[in-house]
Amino acid sequence: MHLDVVDLKSFYASPLGIVARRMILRGIRNRWENLGGLALLGLGYAVPYLDDLREGTERAITFMPARQGVVAWPAGQLSSASLVEPTDMPLRDSVVDRILLVHALETSEDPAALMSEIWRILAPGGQIMIIVPNRRGPWARLDTTPFGHGQPFSKRQLTELMRQALFTPTHWGETLYMPPIQRKFILRTALAWERIGASLSLPFSGIYVIEATKQVYRPALAGKAARVRRLLQPMLIPSGGAAAGINTGVAAALGGAAVAAAGADGVVGTNKNPLIIAHAEPSVTGQFMRLLRSLGLAFVLVTAAGAFLDEKTLGKGLVNSPELKPLTESNTK
Repeated sequence: MHLDVVDLKSFYASPLGIVARRMILRGIRNRWENLGGLALLGLGYAVPYLDDLREGTERAITFMPARQGVVAWPAGQLSSASLVEPTDMPLRDSVVDRILLVHALETSEDPAALMSEIWRILAPGGQIMIIVPNRRGPWARLDTTPFGHGQPFSKRQLTELMRQALFTPTHWGETLYMPPIQRKFILRTALAWERIGASLSLPFSGIYVIEATKQVYRPALAGKAARVRRLLQPMLIPSGGAAAGINTGVAAALGGAAVAAAGADGVVGTNKNPLIIAHAEPSVTGQFMRLLRSLGLAFVLVTAAGAFLDEKTLGKGLVNSPELKPLTESNTK
């Protein structure tokens, strides 16, 4: 759900929006002090922050989602703002050095696709700064501010999202510990709220300020590939004569290529074109069930053998018992 650009502009013009912008910009400046000579992109509604960050940059532009709307920026100059589809931005690969996401990730319908597109346009070693509502914070629970709209995130969700998009977090920051209330006392003591919350590591911050770096190389799926190779082991079936007597029913189960190779006598495979069958090993569950069956059979056999030996020993003991011998001899006489 995208907010209208008019509502966003009105919020940042309000006293609460001015204080919120100041606290968030303070967190951004802790990591991005100097962007001289770099290409900067603001995605979402980053206009209130780009005015302070674009000084000294090679170029600074802003993209705003089509459903949100766009405003001219910078004021009084040629516009560097554009209306785009966030998951299909009109830029070449690896052309931006820094990307600032504000009111973008939480309102995106497909955060994974958005992060993938950001990875595409970000230069190798480039960095992104994500401004996103904290799921546990009060700012995400009240819809009186733009941070109360869309989907808030937890730290674990953001970590998984960045991992899948091939980003490595390099800094986790939190800000907006003050409640989202437009009272003079709250606004005047905003900095005190920030210092107390940061020093005590309180869990109810309103906003995450996350810096992440692009991973240039994709991780190799060695483990998965090895498992596939173990499961599919090619096996050569001899052809010709009775040893290769595979009927057409089996060939049909093996696929169209095997059926086409079957001869008129119903034999699949020839000396020139032997049939290769992929032999799949049983799964872990199948191996476990096989082990249980083997243990059960062994238990039955051991129990039967023990019962047989006990019965034989008991009968022999009764016959040789001294108490029963006189009775047996009297009955014989």
